[in-house]
Amino acid sequence: MALPYKLRSLLIQRHRFFSTSDPSDKSRVALSLIRFEQNPERILHICRSTPLTPESHLDRLVFSKAVSNLRQSNHHESIRTLVKDSMNQLNCNSERFISHFIILYGQGGLIQDAINLFDEMSEKGIDRNIKTLNSLLFSCLLGREYIEMKRIFTEFPRKYGLDPNLDTYNTVLKGFSNSGYASEAHSIFAEMEGKDIKPNATTFANAIAGFYREQNYGGVGKMINLMKKYRMEPGISIYNVRIQSLCKLGRSVEAKALFDGILSKGMKPNRATYGHLVYGFCREGRLDVAKGLFEEMVADRGLEPQAECYFTMVYYLCLGREFEVALGICKECMEKGWVPNITSMKLLVDGLVSIGKISEAKEIIGYVKNKFWRNADSWSEIEMGLL
Repeated sequence: MALPYKLRSLLIQRHRFFSTSDPSDKSRVALSLIRFEQNPERILHICRSTPLTPESHLDRLVFSKAVSNLRQSNHHESIRTLVKDSMNQLNCNSERFISHFIILYGQGGLIQDAINLFDEMSEKGIDRNIKTLNSLLFSCLLGREYIEMKRIFTEFPRKYGLDPNLDTYNTVLKGFSNSGYASEAHSIFAEMEGKDIKPNATTFANAIAGFYREQNYGGVGKMINLMKKYRMEPGISIYNVRIQSLCKLGRSVEAKALFDGILSKGMKPNRATYGHLVYGFCREGRLDVAKGLFEEMVADRGLEPQAECYFTMVYYLCLGREFEVALGICKECMEKGWVPNITSMKLLVDGLVSIGKISEAKEIIGYVKNKFWRNADSWSEIEMGLL
C-alpha cells in the first residue's frame, strides 16, 4: 500500500536531515522541518541535531522559527532549554553570541531571562557594551515589554557605565511609539541634542509613525519641522511611513493626495509605497482604485510587487467576488514562488467553484498540495468534493 502523500514527504525530509553531513544543507532541512512543527520535543531534537551558530544567517532563521513555534504553544521552558543548550554547545564567550540569545529570549516573551543573561555577562568573563544593551532593549521591543524597556533605558546606562548611541535612541523611540507614548519623542530628541547625537531618517520615521498611531497630527507636523532644523529633507522612507499610517487609519484618500504630491515633486515612489496604498484602498473596499494602482506599479513604473501586496490583492478581490481577477494575480504570485495563506486560497477555490471554474479550482489545489505537503490530505478531500 502506498504511503499517504503527507507522510511520504515528511519521511523524505527527515531522511535528508539525518543523512546529510553538510552543515548548510542540514540547516536548510531543519528550517523546513521546524516551520510546521509544534511538538516541543521534536523542535528541540531538530535543533540539537543541527550545528547551529548565530554567525550563520540561515541558522539564525532556524533559531527564530523554533522560538516562535515554542512561544505559540506556550512552551516557555522549552525556549529556556533551547537557549541554554545552544549556549553550552557553543561555549559562548563573545558579546555577539550573547546578544543573539538575549534577543531570542525577548522573542520568546522571556524578558526577565534576557535581563538575567545580560546581568550575568561579567560572571562569564564577557564585557558588556552598548551593543549588548541595545540587544536587551530590542528584546523588550520584541516582547512588547515597554514599561521594562523604559526602566532599562533609564537605569542601565548609568548602572553599567554605558553611553547610549543612535541605535539605542531609535529602539527606545520605536517602543514609545508602539505603546502610545509618542509624546516622549520630544524628550528623546532633546537628550540626543544634548549629547550631540544627530537623528537619522529612522529616528524621525519611528516618531512620526507613533504620532499618527495616536492621531496626533500636530506631533507629525512638529517632526517634519524638526527635520528642517537638521537640514534633512523627507525622503521616500518618510513618505512611506506617512502613507502607510494614513492607510491604516482608513484615510487612504489623504494618503493618495500625499502620494500625488511626491510625484509632483519628481520623487520616485517604490514598491512599498504602492503596497501601502493598495492595502489601504482594498481595506476600504475601493477595489477599482487598488487595481489601478497595482497595474500602474507594474506596467508604468516597472516595479515588482512585494509578496504581501499580491496576498492583499488576492484576499480582497475574493471578498469582492472578483474571482477571475484574483486568479490571474494569484497565478502570477505563485510563479514567483509565493503562495497566499490558506484562508485566501480557500476563498479563491470556493469562489472559482461558485462561478463554474472547476478546472481552475483543481489547478490551484494541485499547486498548493505540492507546495504545502503537510496540508495535502485536507486539500485532497476538498478536491474530491469537486468531483
